[in-house]
Amino acid sequence: MGISGLMSIDLGLRGAVVALCLLIAALALRDRRDSMAALLAAALAIGAAAFMICSAPTFPRPFASWGLLLLALSSANCVVFWLWARAAFDDDFVPRPWHGVLWSTVAIAQWLDASGITRSAALELAMERTLSFTSLGLALLAVAQTLLTWRADLVQGRRRLRLFVLIGASAQFVLNSYMSFFQQPSNLTFSMTSIANALALFVLASVGAWNLLEAGTRKDSILLPATNLPLGAPAKPSDDQGKPAAIEPVLLRRLEQLMTVERIYRREGLTIKLLSVELGVPEYRLRKLINEGLGYRNFNAFLNHYRIGEAKAALVDPEQAEVPVLTIAMDTGFQSIGPFNRAFKAATDLTPTEFRRLAMAGNAAPVNDRLKIGQSS
Repeated sequence: MGISGLMSIDLGLRGAVVALCLLIAALALRDRRDSMAALLAAALAIGAAAFMICSAPTFPRPFASWGLLLLALSSANCVVFWLWARAAFDDDFVPRPWHGVLWSTVAIAQWLDASGITRSAALELAMERTLSFTSLGLALLAVAQTLLTWRADLVQGRRRLRLFVLIGASAQFVLNSYMSFFQQPSNLTFSMTSIANALALFVLASVGAWNLLEAGTRKDSILLPATNLPLGAPAKPSDDQGKPAAIEPVLLRRLEQLMTVERIYRREGLTIKLLSVELGVPEYRLRKLINEGLGYRNFNAFLNHYRIGEAKAALVDPEQAEVPVLTIAMDTGFQSIGPFNRAFKAATDLTPTEFRRLAMAGNAAPVNDRLKIGQSS
């Protein structure tokens, strides 16, 4: 096939990717503007569109000022991708100021490299290599996020899509990082590698757009995650009357007995597989039971609901005033004090020590009232 044929295919794929990415951004912002995952998904899609434009072999070089902005935006997309993976697959993710600093640093470094303002070939080469390794490292961190949280994920749709989308997108970043070592921007030409790169992103963008469109009726997707129930919220079946009843009340009662009467959450190393064996159902049925019957998206959040409840009762008990916080944490099923402190503060906005001090000072009732108000809001 001649250059003109490769050019038509390459530019056609790139144009389709840009259109799909803009559609993804619009849908994400329309359906869930208050969701960090949706905002990051929109930013990721816009960055991918910028990458398709400025990486095209026909894009004018040296870069004009607006071209440098597109290039910086697309290069910093590796940071956005990593943050999106955190927000989409970690329901407790909270953005930090240093995340913005990291994004700005990568964007500025790319701008300096492409603009030639440094007038140092050695420095520009060092920045190119650093940016490539940064992109590769963040892609690997995103893959690690996928794998480490996969077992505890209770959302079936998110479990099905996470490996395909994240590992596929990570492979895209790895490919781009690899190509940057062997192909300079000034020497880009239409080739099968360029077409394969555009085709891979087209497939990923198509999956993302389809997922958002398919999720429009239920307002829940890999890009627009709902939130877990508060740790103190009562467990109850879903209120969604549009869904057919698929949760067996007998299993719900048995699960509730295991958690509240037998307090199986205290068992060391309890996993969803072990709990499914104890309940006598396949693992996929237990995931569906906890997710659709009780409203939890993460197995650890489900366990912590009961663990934190017991810990709060122990901390306000005058007879256990001398029991160390670590002992209470271990008795309720936590393996160490760190995860216990984080889970407790996430549920109460107080550390266990602060919670106990207020309770022992006669302020347990106001503390509990504040918790109820926070959970109902």
